[in-house]
Amino acid sequence: MYAILRPTARRRGERQANFVRRRSSGALLDVDHGTFPFVTSSNSSGVGIASGSGVPGRYINHVIGVVKAYSTRVGGGPFPTEQDNATGQYLRETRQRIRHGHPPPRRCGWLDVVALRYTSRLSGVDSIAVMLLDVLSGLDEIKVCTAYTIDGKSTTRFPSHVDDIRAAKPVYESLPGGKKKSRAADRTPICLRTRRPISAASAKLVGQPVEMVSAGPERDQTIAVARCDSRWPEKSHRRRSIFH
Repeated sequence: MYAILRPTARRRGERQANFVRRRSSGALLDVDHGTFPFVTSSNSSGVGIASGSGVPGRYINHVIGVVKAYSTRVGGGPFPTEQDNATGQYLRETRQRIRHGHPPPRRCGWLDVVALRYTSRLSGVDSIAVMLLDVLSGLDEIKVCTAYTIDGKSTTRFPSHVDDIRAAKPVYESLPGGKKKSRAADRTPICLRTRRPISAASAKLVGQPVEMVSAGPERDQTIAVARCDSRWPEKSHRRRSIFH
């Protein structure tokens, strides 16, 4: 979760400047609004930006919700879209291999739009950044959870009780994948083939535009899809690295 803040100068002569505030843990680990008791000890969602930074919420200009193209969870807790099978193992191993890191073991599953919609509204998200698309690049089919079935009833609302989340059965929409391995010199086919269905589904179902996508660990593989708001000083550019 990233927030662009522009605090007002308190005294004459002070220079106004933008700065970025980042929340590190996932929003569902928020101590007040997450999947209690499987939470952290702080407000890890967007509601904690003001209290954590000391800057009043009125000065928050833009909130970017950062989401993986699939779902993960560390440790216990309900995880409706978890893939405790070969697919989950593929996502876990591919993430560790192509990103050259050693994160703690994660439970992996498909993108959960029900949870994403809830956390986006909770955090006041203006746009979405979809990361780790390269992890999905070797799959023929990608699934996105668009609703839950709880006690035989379908719902698109995220449950407020952890037992209902645990009982939820995901309803999936299947999207075409891109059976292609990601390389730094070949980022465009990955983005064009894989980002479109994920970005379109996320924007349509969550109700917020996808502003950027990441198809690899290199800087030029993070691509601005569109600038979504006139408050951004830059003009809209497609397929342009946000770092250039």
